[in-house]
Amino acid sequence: MDQKYWFPAKRYGSGWGLPNRWQGWVTLAMFVALIAAGAFVFPPRENIAACLVYVAVVCVALVLVCWWKGEPPHWRWGRD
Repeated sequence: MDQKYWFPAKRYGSGWGLPNRWQGWVTLAMFVALIAAGAFVFPPRENIAACLVYVAVVCVALVLVCWWKGEPPHWRWGRD
């Protein structure tokens, strides 16, 4: 069964590495753009709590996309 993951599992440790499909790269670019836009919408010097909540929500969204479209994560010690 050939599954086409957007985010492959890292070779060492747990989690995901850099994207290997264009959809993953678009997702990562959107994440970076949303974090940058959040710095203007929620300036950290004016309201640090709102900025931290925004960043946390965007990070959780990225992790959920990685979990949904990425290779199942588990601890790795090199090639499996």
